[in-house]
Amino acid sequence: IATIDIIPVDLNCLLYTLEQTISSIYNLKSDSINAKLFENKATKRSESILKYFWNEDQGYFFDYNYMTSTQTTVISLAGLFPLFIGICPPNLSNKAINFAIDHLMKDGGLATTNIFSGQQWDAPNGWAPLQWISFIAMKNYHHDDEAKNLANKWISLNDRVFKNTGKMMEKYNVENTSIESGGGEYPVQDGFGWTNGVYLALKRALRNEEM
Repeated sequence: IATIDIIPVDLNCLLYTLEQTISSIYNLKSDSINAKLFENKATKRSESILKYFWNEDQGYFFDYNYMTSTQTTVISLAGLFPLFIGICPPNLSNKAINFAIDHLMKDGGLATTNIFSGQQWDAPNGWAPLQWISFIAMKNYHHDDEAKNLANKWISLNDRVFKNTGKMMEKYNVENTSIESGGGEYPVQDGFGWTNGVYLALKRALRNEEM
């Protein structure tokens, strides 16, 4: 574990959106100086995200280890965050989406990583918020069929587990949909707000497409 050495792509994407939000709030207050300050911060961060996290050979975004000045080799759904927030150039988006599908798409949805470590944020587990982020990333770049396929896989898995257990779960096994998820330092939790919310949001999105 080298968490203190890693500059995460997903965290920096979230910080970019916060800097944009702060800039917009300053604009509402007619504070153009601070609005420009945070706008510049967001711009510099987006440029750095594309510079340090994009891997042209792989066609995907990876975390960066600043101690070794190299990208990590871990394939994870964090690599779709630049598409989720819309800063990925369109000419790179096809590569990134296809890479994620090729390496992480399973019968029940997208695995968090391709590593089977026994930890809960690795394979074979899938988590609701990362399904939503991936769904929006695909929709943002007009990969509607792929987004619909992901949504249907995840909804079907949620429905199957609910039928068997009477519960919505914290996380799900997307690799083997006939067994429950596991791993990590505590038992799988029954029910979770983000599972319920993402399930309903994906159902609503699919229903709107059919209307």
